[in-house]
Amino acid sequence: MIWPRIISGIIGIGLALGLVFLGGWYFTLGFMVLVYLGQGEIFQLVQAKGIVPAVKTTLVVSQILLVMAHLVPDLADAILPLAGTFICFYLLFQPKFASIADVAASILGLFYGAYLPSYWIRLRDLGTEANFPLGGYWPTSWALTDLPQGLTTTLLAFLCIWAADIGAYAFGRWVGRTPLSKISPKKTVEGALFGIGGSVLVGWLGAWLLAWPLWGLTGVALGVLIGVSSLLGDLTESLMKRDAGVKDSGQLIPGHGGILDRTDSYVFTASLVYYYVTLLLPLLSRF
Repeated sequence: MIWPRIISGIIGIGLALGLVFLGGWYFTLGFMVLVYLGQGEIFQLVQAKGIVPAVKTTLVVSQILLVMAHLVPDLADAILPLAGTFICFYLLFQPKFASIADVAASILGLFYGAYLPSYWIRLRDLGTEANFPLGGYWPTSWALTDLPQGLTTTLLAFLCIWAADIGAYAFGRWVGRTPLSKISPKKTVEGALFGIGGSVLVGWLGAWLLAWPLWGLTGVALGVLIGVSSLLGDLTESLMKRDAGVKDSGQLIPGHGGILDRTDSYVFTASLVYYYVTLLLPLLSRF
């Protein structure tokens, strides 16, 4: 499976980078497809436990939330409780009484599967002025300081996640001896530390290139934030798979498994990075 894994990985990275650079509706629509597929895998996992979530209703309100995250980001936060209320309202009036697990799984699909990932759309949209059809953007200058904040920050976050994943995998196989968690037996403490270290190194270098305030401190802090949150995202998905009794969340990507198997590291990261660069960095720039 090594060649299908390599080829599908290259294609996936190419598509991701292309959508990130274009931004606008290109990134939003591509992300909507990704979220739709990922939520489908979440619901397959919970259905394997005999739970009956409000699948179609959750999928629809989630897509509305993602559209609002692009059009009116502040309104997306208001969509979340409205969508949750609508999901519960739907479950209340089903012929068969819904269980606590049915409601919880539906809200999980909404919050974990759509709301948290929606911050990638908000993050990419930061400071971008459209100069391409469908609200897209294409660089007129390749100087890092001339690129929109949303583009550079999203790319930096992606690179930190990739560094964390590669560092954890490579060094975990090489020097890993101490099990990290029973949730994922193959993960080791040594691999996790090297993964976080890789994220820190990329974050530190990125903050320097982007001339962030106090770049030595803010870059390291970003790297730790992304390294830890991507690891937690990976473990969370492993927990769901273990509870459902499956090895992979799906078989959509040759050699990699499902969408969730490739994107679990991104779920918790976006919201943390978004508030890091919109709240903390402006505060530090005053010093």
